[in-house]
Amino acid sequence: MFTTLVAAALVALVSADGIPDFVVPGRCAKVANQTSFDLRRYSGRWYQTQIIDNAYQPYTRCIHSNYDYSDSDYGFKVTTAGFSPNNEYLRLQGKIYPTKDFPAAHMLIDFPTVFAAPYEVIETDYETYSCVYSCIDWNGYKSEFGFVFSRTPQTSGPANDKCASVFRKNGVDFALFNDVAHTAECVYRA
Repeated sequence: MFTTLVAAALVALVSADGIPDFVVPGRCAKVANQTSFDLRRYSGRWYQTQIIDNAYQPYTRCIHSNYDYSDSDYGFKVTTAGFSPNNEYLRLQGKIYPTKDFPAAHMLIDFPTVFAAPYEVIETDYETYSCVYSCIDWNGYKSEFGFVFSRTPQTSGPANDKCASVFRKNGVDFALFNDVAHTAECVYRA
């Protein structure tokens, strides 16, 4: 069911007025997911320090998220915020949660303005870094996004070094990742 939904979303994107820039020829990397993933330990504040550019995120700097774990929803209520290229402070709220079809570290992104997409935690130590992959492929095309999350807003911190190695080991081209600026003007209110 999940794969059908995701394929339908990608078909709709490709069928629209041309192919968006983020849809490119190729197949998604077959990444390993974090074993024995602990949802409760993953909750809390995360800062995006490097990303593969994502057209669905309206912000480009100071990107941070609060993951609020809920036993009743078996997943996270997530608030993500940051500054847009026009210097507007923006916030989005949604959910990220496991499904019965995959292990807990392979979750689903469910935000009102974004089509459903995978959220795969490749590796995390819960306290320093989290390497997350989100990719959909269909009929020889892929829509690939990657995220380096850190518990601190350091663009050149240990999370980036660790995730660079993790992504490369899993067949994801780390040269596609760009720094997310975290400067003194950042406001962290998510």
